[in-house]
Amino acid sequence: MKKTILITGASSGFGLMLANSLQQKGFNVIGTSREPEKYKGKVSFKLLQLDIADDASIAAFSQALAKETSKLDVLVNNAGFMVTGIAEETPIEIGKQQFETNFWGTVKVTNALLPIFRKQRSGQIITVSSIVGLIGPPNLSFYAASKHAVEGYFKSLRFELNQFNIKVSVVEPVWFKTNLGHNAVAATEGIADYDTYRRQVNAFTQKGLNEAEAPDAVVGTIIKLIDAKDPKFSNPVGKMTGMILFLQSYAYKMFEGSVLKSVRTAVK
Repeated sequence: MKKTILITGASSGFGLMLANSLQQKGFNVIGTSREPEKYKGKVSFKLLQLDIADDASIAAFSQALAKETSKLDVLVNNAGFMVTGIAEETPIEIGKQQFETNFWGTVKVTNALLPIFRKQRSGQIITVSSIVGLIGPPNLSFYAASKHAVEGYFKSLRFELNQFNIKVSVVEPVWFKTNLGHNAVAATEGIADYDTYRRQVNAFTQKGLNEAEAPDAVVGTIIKLIDAKDPKFSNPVGKMTGMILFLQSYAYKMFEGSVLKSVRTAVK
């Protein structure tokens, strides 16, 4: 019997690519979007309305999902956005919005669907995190903090759900060519002391986006996790992940020094 897979944020980026790939492989795919009517006739899978930062939307979505299927095999938490900018220049309200979506929204959607998995005594939760959930680059303080929170939450949740045969994984991509960077919310500039550094770090970040890999590897990793009998919890994806994780574990000060040097020379 084919698996039913729910993917949040399935109208663009990783979510859309994953939904199309799984649909082609014969899975029963249900996606979500804040504005599904915009994509009517443009996607081959069912698209339900969901804003993960809105409690009323989550409640309505849960009811709509129950009408679509009584069985759910996999939840892929993919919806989210990115706040960029110098930490001190970022208004706290924007930082709160980052957490309300990336962390609290992910938690609330997961909690809304856990009763289905517990009743079945089976299921799988795969959450798209980020390599910045493991390290802290400049210009991404609130985004990195939200992904660190996601990592910590699911690290603990996996133990609690093991008794119900519910498998938990996170996927941690490096920079990939999606619309995440282009749709990022930028902090308000305003502190003159950061002017030079801001130009340098923006050039450094843009260089990373320009040289980013195609997103196929992320989609492939998620599909492998869905097919795996015993999926790993942590799944970094990208050409630089090995070096990044080595530096994180054994030489983080070297990494910090390398980033600071790269930022200073990015505009030369």
